[in-house]
Amino acid sequence: MKALIVDDDFYSRNMIHEILRPVAHCDIAVNGEEAIEAFRRGLVQGEPYDLICLDLLMPELDGQQALREIRAIEQEFDVAPQAESKVVVTTMLDDEKETHDAFFLGGATSYLVKPIDEEKLMNEVKSLGLL
Repeated sequence: MKALIVDDDFYSRNMIHEILRPVAHCDIAVNGEEAIEAFRRGLVQGEPYDLICLDLLMPELDGQQALREIRAIEQEFDVAPQAESKVVVTTMLDDEKETHDAFFLGGATSYLVKPIDEEKLMNEVKSLGLL
């Protein structure tokens, strides 16, 4: 499995990386712009991400904007819906509007509220069929 961890918070990035490292090759981005660059590069190189853990609140380009751009890039590359990257939104916000926007406007696959623990994240990854 190939995973992209996108979070501006060092602790959160490190925690998710430690959880996923035994089961995935992990790349890290600290904001939405880096995430979009990494995502596009993966598709160009024929090595797309299976999983993206994406924080919503980040400086420069937030997770909502990054997610919409990632889905647009998948369309640009004619990625079939069943082959799209699974995007798990990770955020401190337990906010219904943010959840709604991430799923219905951005195309998120699932949503986890921080702090992320190993059991919660691994259960989500398994439920997405990635393990």
